[in-house]
Amino acid sequence: MTATTHRKVFADATAALAGVLRDGMTIMSGGFGLCGIPENLILALRESGVKDITVISNNCGVDDFGLGILLQTRQIRKMISSYVGENAEFERQFLAGELELEFNPQGTLAERIRAGGAGIPAFYTRTGFGTLIAEGKETREFDGHGYVMETALKADLAIVKAWKGDADGNLIYRKTARNFNPMMATAAALTVAEVEVLVPIGELDPDQIHTPGIYVQRIFEGKDHEKRIERRTVRES
Repeated sequence: MTATTHRKVFADATAALAGVLRDGMTIMSGGFGLCGIPENLILALRESGVKDITVISNNCGVDDFGLGILLQTRQIRKMISSYVGENAEFERQFLAGELELEFNPQGTLAERIRAGGAGIPAFYTRTGFGTLIAEGKETREFDGHGYVMETALKADLAIVKAWKGDADGNLIYRKTARNFNPMMATAAALTVAEVEVLVPIGELDPDQIHTPGIYVQRIFEGKDHEKRIERRTVRES
């Protein structure tokens, strides 16, 4: 490994976030439900005490796991997300006026993040046209259909979770972890990656890399990943 490579690798989540966090910042957090979420980094955010943060994430975990633990400690000021139905504390804070919420259709949220990483400031979509989603937004007609303009999303920090990564920051995701993590890695000023397995440079097949290391500034090998199931459903016997 070169000296440059060594500077990307950190011992743990706390070290990887050192000197990065500040009150009031915007953080993207990858994953879908409780799958593919950066568990160690979320715990480190809680322990850091950073507050008044805006979190961009598909959902906010559950009450005692994932981003939900940051709601318990009142560290989140605003959520930009598409689904919040599994979190009772989220509902309580929102209905009590203690938490700001910017709701997005799920595909719109994904495209806003992708656009932020691609340098596209805004785009038009039919989703949400003629509904509350479109209130206060620019609308236009294309080919006889109404469209609403949505703006890109970018963040100060992206925390992402991958299956494998190398010391250059190249990442490979598995299955559901490919929801939101890859696009968020491109849409922030600084990206910190938590991986299950950290391998030497050259071990990853270049054809299989989902996020090139140019998008990742810090990386570490996580531990004690729980991989919980958000809502377990079984067939009645």
